[in-house]
Amino acid sequence: MKFRSLTAIAATTALCAPMAFAADIADEMTIVSWGGAYSKSQLRAYHEPYSEKTGTKIINDDSSAEAVAKLRAMNEAGNVTWDVVDVVAADAMRLCDEGLAMEIDPDTQLAAAPDGTSAAEDFGELLVSECFIPQIVYSTTFGYRTDLVGDTPPTSVCAVFDTDAYPGKRSLEKRSINNVEWALLCDGVAKEDVYDVLATEEGQQQALDKLATIKDDVIWWSAGADTPQLLADGEVVMGSTYNGRLFSVIEEQNQPVAMLWDAQIFDLDGWIIPAGLSPERQARALDYIMFATDTQRLADQAKYISYGPARASSAPLVGKHADLGIDMAPHMPTDPENAKNTFLYNYEFWADYRDDIEAKFQAWLSQ
Repeated sequence: MKFRSLTAIAATTALCAPMAFAADIADEMTIVSWGGAYSKSQLRAYHEPYSEKTGTKIINDDSSAEAVAKLRAMNEAGNVTWDVVDVVAADAMRLCDEGLAMEIDPDTQLAAAPDGTSAAEDFGELLVSECFIPQIVYSTTFGYRTDLVGDTPPTSVCAVFDTDAYPGKRSLEKRSINNVEWALLCDGVAKEDVYDVLATEEGQQQALDKLATIKDDVIWWSAGADTPQLLADGEVVMGSTYNGRLFSVIEEQNQPVAMLWDAQIFDLDGWIIPAGLSPERQARALDYIMFATDTQRLADQAKYISYGPARASSAPLVGKHADLGIDMAPHMPTDPENAKNTFLYNYEFWADYRDDIEAKFQAWLSQ
């Protein structure tokens, strides 16, 4: 069985949309995201302009890593306290399938492009779920300390498994996703076969066995800010994290760190609105989504972090970093030079297999 992968990656302004609801709309909302440099980019591009426009108080929550479990618990308790939640595409699909996220009609509930192109056409194939509103294309990739790799900087993702050439600690995320794909790639599995192999118990064990070869050399991270801090402190020689976090430590903090784009794993990130909100809170959430995902707002986020906006109409509006004044296009994961050898994250596979593989990974990790 072949699993479909992310085949359309958009590098990615509409006029500020009018209020979607004239009355009976909440004046406070809780928006959940990932924290760090990413949440800061949303604060500047979305939250602050929206609050200034509407007077709405926005409460920030950095619990996106636990979004699925927490929304399940809130729904079970009949007390949903979040209004808009930032999740990756696979999690949005799971939440949608479980009835925990509301369906969105892009052509009536999202802003059209400035030239009148419908939102559905503008987002295109990145609308992977009826409940998911894409914001960005990002990648998980590796950074390394330029002063700790000797005279031959790594050019392959498989350097993470080569402790002879690159001794020292490395950091990997404390979950199966991405790690098992890299493990199979570096154990000789062809890129196009990775998910077919990973769908078998033998393939899952093969990935864990490969990871076991460096298990004693790994510092496991849970927050996207962990690896940049470990690199800045010189505690690891290389480590995985989101490309925007590495951009921050390299360009904004001027640390001796470089990007390793090889086998970067593309993924989508975006909003869902939880099911079960009161009419007033749902109205506010929909109004915020209309505003925050228009063409200009998505392009604005790229002024603060190196993620490709998910609307095609936003791409021509991506310019320079708001504070550094550098051209942002070469720092995007979708830049042709950076995307020479990408690995396309299969959100459909993980929506189906995540619970099982993750349980096996966590059991292996505790051994």
